[in-house]
Parts: sequence; structure tokens; C-alpha cells
Amino acid sequence: MVLLQDNLFFIWHDASGNIRLFLIFLCIATMTTLLYLMSRSRTVYIVDYACFRPDSNYRISKAAWIENIHHSRSCDDSGHLRFLTRISERSGLGDETYLLACHHHIPPYYCLSEARAEAELSIFTTIDDLLVKTSINLNAIAILIVNCSIFSPTPSLADMIMRRYKLRDNICNVQLSGMGCSAGLIAMGLAKDLLQNFPSSAHALVVSTEILTGTYYTGRKREMQLTNMLFRMGGSAVLLSTSSDKARFEVANVVRNCTSSQDNAYRCVSYEEDDEGILGLNLSKDLVDVAGKALGANITTVGPLILPLSVKIAFLLSFISRKVLSGTMKPYVPDFRKAFEHMCVHAGGRAVIDAVQRSLGLLDEHVEPSRMTLHKFGNTSSSSVWYELAYSEAKGRMRKGDRVWMIGFGSGYKCNSAVLKCTQPAKSADKAWQDCINRYPIDVPKEV
Repeated sequence: MVLLQDNLFFIWHDASGNIRLFLIFLCIATMTTLLYLMSRSRTVYIVDYACFRPDSNYRISKAAWIENIHHSRSCDDSGHLRFLTRISERSGLGDETYLLACHHHIPPYYCLSEARAEAELSIFTTIDDLLVKTSINLNAIAILIVNCSIFSPTPSLADMIMRRYKLRDNICNVQLSGMGCSAGLIAMGLAKDLLQNFPSSAHALVVSTEILTGTYYTGRKREMQLTNMLFRMGGSAVLLSTSSDKARFEVANVVRNCTSSQDNAYRCVSYEEDDEGILGLNLSKDLVDVAGKALGANITTVGPLILPLSVKIAFLLSFISRKVLSGTMKPYVPDFRKAFEHMCVHAGGRAVIDAVQRSLGLLDEHVEPSRMTLHKFGNTSSSSVWYELAYSEAKGRMRKGDRVWMIGFGSGYKCNSAVLKCTQPAKSADKAWQDCINRYPIDVPKEV
């Protein structure tokens, strides 16, 4: 009997030791899992988006806009008129782009109140359209990010939105300025990062626009007159969340590249005074070359994230060979058509779209949304990629699981890109394309 008790004691002792080890192991595993879940990045989704569609009374044809400029002091000779006409013909813009009423006067007139009126019109209209689409409770918006490159009033545009919609007092409120046409993707990347530290029920509202009133160049320097012929009214509003509920796109990647450390890149897009002291946006002749190098840097970063394995290996071998041969070997350009179903290349101008198409070996169908957006709306700056996405959806080409590559270029010089995955295609066309999508695509010459 004593022997049996001793055996039972040892058995219990050994078992309790195993239980203690098991409990310790379980605690460690549980803590490790919790730490992993807390530290890993949550997926960010796009709930929906909307693009600004101005009223028809803001339309201005290319001929009418050239006539307005010709009768102003910025263009008082036939040489300038021929120059503007030639640029207009090569721009890729159509005759249905939009400018605020003050630009339709001869000569155009500008003041701060008109600029604020343009901001309120484009921003409020677009947000209203987004709210109708999403039916979001405004108290759920925990982050507000607004980007507008040149017009930066006080109080800010973000404050203007908070006042109009009575957003909550503790909202994370940010405004980005001076970052050019790629700022919309920068703003989306920032919203993606900020949402990681908010509850899953939180939403981020990103508003992208460019206010043209007061920023048009009225001088005689030709390099600074180019922007007058390209930029038009536009804007977008995007609602993001870490919740997949009712989401339309998953934000897979946002990749940013900036080449500001290089003098020619830093100065190729600059808001400055001409010799007469007149402010305007100066576009360098090196712009296309600088944009190409910035795009190459972005491709090097985004390529390994999204390309098939076979293409990744070829790209890696090419990269190593170029390093060994000090860049004398021709760079390998991956076939991005294997990684994406849709491309949204910033509609900065026909030359920019042509250069990207050539460098990436894209077909006409891949840059169709960019060319049609440029033709219909002109260069709407940071919001142009959203007009392009809306075009693809309005044409009924988006399918669940499709991947979208957005590419934006901006001052600095920057090339930013975003990779989206469609989780739910649009049920109807965005307001921007609703009444005109059946007329597109149309033939837009690549060369004149």
C-alpha cells in the first residue's frame, strides 16, 4: 500500500511538472500571438470615392481660352498667339474642360474671395457626392487630410471642411501644400499610416484638389505659360477605413520616391517670379527626362512587391548587372501588364502620358483612361488618377479581384504610386462621367 502511494505521488509530481511546462508554453504562445496581432499592419480599404463634375456653364473651349489670354496683357502679339495655339493643339485637351466664371471674363479677374469660392464649390460638391454614396456617419471620420499645392489660405481648407460639416473636435486634421500633382497619393499613404493607430471603426477622408483662381500666369515667359493651357478645375474625395465592410478597394501598397536632392529635379517644377516679378509655375525643359528617372526609381521599389516570380528574377538579374557594369547595360523593363488589369497614369499632359506608355511598353488600352481624362477634364492635378479610375468603372471594365496601378508625378520631383485591388465594382458610373461616358473613347492624336 505504501509502495502504491509512493508511485502515485511520483506520477502526480511528474504530471504536474508537465502541466506547469504546458501552461508556461501556452502563456508564451498567447503573448507572442497577441504581440504579433498588435504590431502587424492592418489592411486599409477604400470605402468609396467621388470626383468633382462642374456645371456645364463653366465649360470653356480651347479657342475661347486662347482668345481670353490674347486679349489680356500677357499676349499682345501674333507670336505669342501662335505659340499658345500650337501648345493647345498638342496638349491633348478637348473643348469641354472647365474653369471658374472669373476665367471666362476678358481679361480674367482674380481675387482671394474668388479663390475661396472655387475651393468651396469643388470641395463641398465632391464631399456631398461622396456622402450620398457612402451614407457615412460624420462622427466616424477621425482623420481629415486635404491636399492643394499652391492655394493655402488661413484658415486652412481643412478647417473650412470641418466648419461646413461640423466634424468632431478631436479629428486628426492635416493639410498638405506645395507637393504638386502627386500629393493625392501622398495623402492616401498618410491616411493609410494614420489609420493603423485608430480603432477599426474609424474612417479617413482625403480631399485632393487644385485651386486655379489667382494661380494662372499673366506674364510673357513662354515656359510659364504652359500651365495656363493644361490645368483645369477638378477635385476628388476618398473615404478610407480599416474595416472591409462595404469597401470597394483594398489599398495593397503605396510607394513614394522623391528626387529633390538632385538640382535639376528640384527646380524642374517651380512656382516663382519671372523677370517682371509676375508669379507663375515654371516648367523646365528637363521635365520629361526627370519624370522618367523618377518613374524608374519607383518601378525599382514597387516591382518586387507585385510582379510574378519569373519577372522578379529577370528584374533582379538586370539590376545586379547594371550595378556591376556601372549602368552601361540597358535597363530591363518588366512587363507590368502581367501584374495589373488597369493603369491610372497622371493626366499631366500628352507628353507625360506618351513617355510613360513608351517606357513601360503599354498598349493604347492601358493609357486610354489617362488620355480620355485629359481630353475631358484637362490636368486636374492630384485628383486626375481618380477620374481615370472612375472612367474604367464607368466603362464597366472593373471586375472583383482586378488590380489597379495609380502613378502620380509632382514637384520636388516626385513619383508616387499606389496599388489597389478591387473588392466590389461600382454599381453605377461616377457623376463625373455619368452623362458622357458613351461618347468615349474618342480618337486623340499622339502627335501633331
